Amino acid sequence: MKSIMNMKSLVCAAFAAVVFSPAGAAGIGIENPVEGSVLADTSRVVDLDEVLVIKQPKESFRLRQQPVSSSMYSARDLLAIGARDLRELSAFVPSFTMPNYGSRYTSSMYVRGIGSRINSPAVGIYVDGVPVMSKSAFNQHYYAVDRVDVLRGPQSTLYGLNTEGGMVRMYTRNPFSYQGTDMELGWGTRAWRNAELTHYNKVSGKFAFSVGGFYDGQNGFFRNQTTGDRADKYDEAGGRLRLMWRPTQRLSFEVFGDYQYVDQNGFPYGRLNLETGETESPASTYQGSYRRNTLVSGLNVGFKANHFDLHYATSYQWLKDYMMMDQDYLPVDYMHLKQWQLQNAMTHELSLKSNHPVGGFWHWTLGAFFSAQWLRTDGPVFFDADMTNMMYGMLQPMIEPVMYNAILAAFTGRMIGQGVPPAAAGTAAAAAVEKAGGVHVTGVEMGAPGIYRTPQFNLGFYHESNFDITRNLTATLGLRYDWTHAKIAYEASTFMGVNASVLGKDATRYLASSISDLLKDDFNQLLPKFGLTYRFRDGNVYATVTKGYRSGGYNIQMFADILQNDVMSAVRGQKVDMSQFASGDINIEHTEANYQDIAKTISYEPEVSWNYEVGTHLNLFRRALQLDLSVFYMQVRNQQIAVMAPGFSYGRMMTNAGRSYSAGMEAALRGAAFDNHFDWSLSYSFTRAKFKEYMDLQTVNGAPVTLDYSGNYVPYVPQHQLAAFADYRFDINGSWLKNITLGANMNAQGKIYWNEANSYSQKFYALLGAHADADFGLVKLCVWARNLASTNYNTFAISSSATRTTEYFAHRGDPFQMGVDLKFHF
Repeated sequence: MKSIMNMKSLVCAAFAAVVFSPAGAAGIGIENPVEGSVLADTSRVVDLDEVLVIKQPKESFRLRQQPVSSSMYSARDLLAIGARDLRELSAFVPSFTMPNYGSRYTSSMYVRGIGSRINSPAVGIYVDGVPVMSKSAFNQHYYAVDRVDVLRGPQSTLYGLNTEGGMVRMYTRNPFSYQGTDMELGWGTRAWRNAELTHYNKVSGKFAFSVGGFYDGQNGFFRNQTTGDRADKYDEAGGRLRLMWRPTQRLSFEVFGDYQYVDQNGFPYGRLNLETGETESPASTYQGSYRRNTLVSGLNVGFKANHFDLHYATSYQWLKDYMMMDQDYLPVDYMHLKQWQLQNAMTHELSLKSNHPVGGFWHWTLGAFFSAQWLRTDGPVFFDADMTNMMYGMLQPMIEPVMYNAILAAFTGRMIGQGVPPAAAGTAAAAAVEKAGGVHVTGVEMGAPGIYRTPQFNLGFYHESNFDITRNLTATLGLRYDWTHAKIAYEASTFMGVNASVLGKDATRYLASSISDLLKDDFNQLLPKFGLTYRFRDGNVYATVTKGYRSGGYNIQMFADILQNDVMSAVRGQKVDMSQFASGDINIEHTEANYQDIAKTISYEPEVSWNYEVGTHLNLFRRALQLDLSVFYMQVRNQQIAVMAPGFSYGRMMTNAGRSYSAGMEAALRGAAFDNHFDWSLSYSFTRAKFKEYMDLQTVNGAPVTLDYSGNYVPYVPQHQLAAFADYRFDINGSWLKNITLGANMNAQGKIYWNEANSYSQKFYALLGAHADADFGLVKLCVWARNLASTNYNTFAISSSATRTTEYFAHRGDPFQMGVDLKFHF
């Protein structure tokens, strides 16, 4: 431990002295700009749109020329901030958060206060022109990445449903423009290990391909105090193939496939003390785990005609996973959940875009999109010893007298039928029952299996026009018709088995409730977009009004609670005659009215928003500085909120708040200096997301209570986000050492409320990182560190009433880490 602290101090001191100290700068031969030196003419911020040319099948202009708040990151940027996946990148993107919730299964994203932990996502993800359909596949290991674009605000006109908050576009390296073999080996804290190998080959001017694979793993930071296992260890691996063929200058084809597998211990939630803010180590009875197989494959076809570009994209995607979670997160044996998902999905999209020469008055895009998803979820809930013992203590005084009285009445009736007087028959029957062994309830067993099929189909038609009203002023008009068809076919049940000794014989009587049905619904939306962009020599200013949309659907998390409430009502004598329990099993019957109530309970409505935004993209001081600034206001109706299911609290469900709003600003500065040796970036965002109208019905002590959350902050949304990084490159130009780069980075966020009542939260916190790279030409050596100050913070917190008492739990953020990477290119 002492050596680690010394290493942390050494790294911090080195960065402070070399990167930030004026004396340190002077010592390495950099003139003080205040004392007369000026920025070299070659110092300019690299415009990724110009350097990394990416064909966009829909947009008519480069990203920073469009009326949208956006951020772009190159492979070099990802290295500077140490981001290996989208979750780690999100900490450096304004108004965007994708926190670590304990596994790659949970990939919740929030942009401008819009998002949720379950069901319909608020942010879309495209990889090499293909949308990733399963939210469970969003959180992937990304490698061989060339560029990442993050677009904030609704992108629904061109990209459809579930891009209400924004979207992420990821591009891998193009083998036509990048050749050779990249190999990366990494080792770090807690046996973090990483290996990547990708080969890029341009066979001819018409054909190129890339093929690669990776392995990534770590032993974890947190130990489960009950099982002794590392609660967050993981191993993952995968491979990727990309084939590109350009038979003519007009026609192009691309085929790719990306398979990944992950096996991890997950959900390292420890008990949270609300008074002190301290989070204990995980101590669940069952160690949570997650295993996932994913395949994303796609085909892109492009054709360049005389007056338009045609692009067709299709994909097939497959996901198969397994999750096991201890639902009480405690060292007691209450309940655990297992879930299996199997999903098949396909997409088709055809788009046409005008390709008029520069100066054309009308730039247009039109297209059609179709997707189909078939998802089967098996999600049984298991009730364990401590839960069944607790239920036994509750039910034994209720059930045992009912069973005894039923048998006593049967014996008494039989004796009266044999001519015994009623008074004497009762006494004799009681004696006979007692002599035979009586009636004694000895235990309870429970379970809640369920199978849910939730197919979804989506069809969209869209058009967007950009009119150059003047040489500097462009008007944007867009409209999309979006149709979604959602279904749920469910087969769910729950049972309570009562183990009893009846007249000297052991028997088990089952009280069961089973339901099955098919529900479907259609959702239609028109999604317009209006914008004005004024261009000038050093940038542009813009104003937009856009409509966002997330589809409605069905909660599968609700069924266990619905059915358990059925059983508990039956035990209380509200649904069935419990005297039947003495002689056999009982199945609770359901009426059409019951099924109508279930349909209302499990369904949630679409979320619709209007986004009003003004912003600017500026290139200042001869492009030595870029400034992106935006201010937004969003009105949200039927905001989808993930809350704990009422009753026994077996999981999260989606519900709709009445109305809410989100307002804020985003600012990003990026600069270059000292002949492009010094690169830096600074960003800040502020988000104020609140409920205007939100009345929630909860059950407290068995009675319904209406809670008013109007005026409260929307949970899981950071109010402030701040990020920065700075790199300085020292040119050595030696025979074996080319240059050395030193860099530092920081990301901070907070305050974050964890529930709708705003009763507990995470305060503002900051994380510091650093890296030092030595470029030897063939190989680059990178030493890096994260969370240099070992900041104590929580990435996520939750409450649970599984034990019938409200407990609070949190996932602690990773502590100090360091490692070394070797990167080869040959």
